[in-house]
Amino acid sequence: MVTASSPVLVFDSGVGGLSVAAEIRRRLPGLPLHYLMDSAGFPYGNKDDVTLVERVVKVCAEAVAEQQPRLLVVACNTASTLALPALRGALDIPVVGVVPALKVAAAASTSGQIGLLATPATVNRTYTDNLILDFAGGCDVRRFGSVELVQWAEDWIAFGREPSGLFEHLDSWLSQPQPLSHVVLGCTHFPLLRPMLERFWPTICWVDSGEAIARRVEQLVGGQEPGLQPGVVTLSWTGERAPTEAVRRYVAGF
Repeated sequence: MVTASSPVLVFDSGVGGLSVAAEIRRRLPGLPLHYLMDSAGFPYGNKDDVTLVERVVKVCAEAVAEQQPRLLVVACNTASTLALPALRGALDIPVVGVVPALKVAAAASTSGQIGLLATPATVNRTYTDNLILDFAGGCDVRRFGSVELVQWAEDWIAFGREPSGLFEHLDSWLSQPQPLSHVVLGCTHFPLLRPMLERFWPTICWVDSGEAIARRVEQLVGGQEPGLQPGVVTLSWTGERAPTEAVRRYVAGF
C-alpha cells in the first residue's frame, strides 16, 4: 500500500541515474527516494534487446515488490527506449522514462546545429530517429555514440578519477564541420561529467532531461507540503559488487 513514506524508486544500471535522482531531490526534498543500481547487469550497452528487456523487467519487478514504491523512474535512456512498454504492462504503478531532450535543444538553438551524445545503442535506435523527425526536423543533428563516457562517469563518481582523454574523445565531433550550439546528453551518466564538459567547451549549451523528469515526478506525486523534513534516501544494488564508499557518500549528500 502506498503511504506518505513510500519512496520513489529510481533505477539505472550504474551511477548514471543519480543525475536524475539529484534533480528530483532538489525539486522535492521531502520525498523519500530509493536508488537501485543493477550492478550485476552493468553495462547495458553490450546486451541484445531481448535480453535487456527481460532483465530490466525482472530487476524492477523484484524491487517494486520489495520496496512498495509509489512510482518507478527508469533513469536510463537505453532501458527507457526499449523496455517502457513491457514495464508498464508488468507493473501496477506509474513508470516514468527518460527521453533525450531533443525538443528543448532544437527550440533553443539559433544555428540549428545540435548534437546528440548518448550510448551507441541509443543513437542507433529507430526510437531516436523518430524523436529527431518529430522534434528536431529543422535542425542538423549530429550523433555520437560513446561507451567510454559511461565508464568515465562511473569512475568519476565511484573513485574520483577524472577522465584523461575527454577532450580528444569529443572535440573534433563538437567542432566539425560546424560548431555545435547545443548538445543533448542522451545518457543519464553524462550529466555527471558536466563540470568537465563545461570547462573544456564553455560556449556549448549542454542539455539533459533531469529537470523535466523531476517536474513529471512532482506532477505524479502531487507535489509537497512546505516545511517537510528531508526525505530518506536509500540505496541498493544487484550482485556482489557493492557500491564504493564514494558512491555511498554521493547519495548521502543529496
